[in-house]
Amino acid sequence: MSKELTWLEQIPKPIGYYLVGFADGEGSFNVSLRQRDDHTMGWQVVLTFNVSQKERRVLAYFKRYLGCGRLQERPDGICYFVVSNPRSVIERVIPFFERYRFLGERKQINFSIFKEIAELVIANQHLNPEGLEKIVGLREKLNEGRGRKRKYNASDYYKSLKENPQRLYARPRPRQKRPEDIVRSSGRPEANTNESS
Repeated sequence: MSKELTWLEQIPKPIGYYLVGFADGEGSFNVSLRQRDDHTMGWQVVLTFNVSQKERRVLAYFKRYLGCGRLQERPDGICYFVVSNPRSVIERVIPFFERYRFLGERKQINFSIFKEIAELVIANQHLNPEGLEKIVGLREKLNEGRGRKRKYNASDYYKSLKENPQRLYARPRPRQKRPEDIVRSSGRPEANTNESS
């Protein structure tokens, strides 16, 4: 067992099985598409695992034992545990549900699709046309059935390509350093904060 997964070994098995059972009924894996002009492909891919419940205490167990995510509450009293950080999804959520597997077939299928999309995102495949198209296609199979609500679907994505065909040939932009990204030693003024290209 690698050092990165020692946290998983420390989860008491009864708690792990309780949480996976709870997530089987009340949890969901989602992949949102957001149209963004400042993104290489014009679309941002957002991975989210969430669990909803009126009892906040149960959701606090998810936060405690997964070691990530946040708790939110709606005005009607429904609480949510939400993980949307891609690194937390890959390093915490996915290993947890690989260890403690779903009994429900539909949830296990959705988890497998979500995991495949997450791996593509972590590998930066959402930043090229082929990878993003694969993600969009997989996303169409995620959470199939009644009640699925989405702001954007595959047809919106393909329509945007027709409207902006140069996106097909987009290359990932290098991340630009911003002043808040530069680490400076405290107490000393910086002579020159401009970085050479």
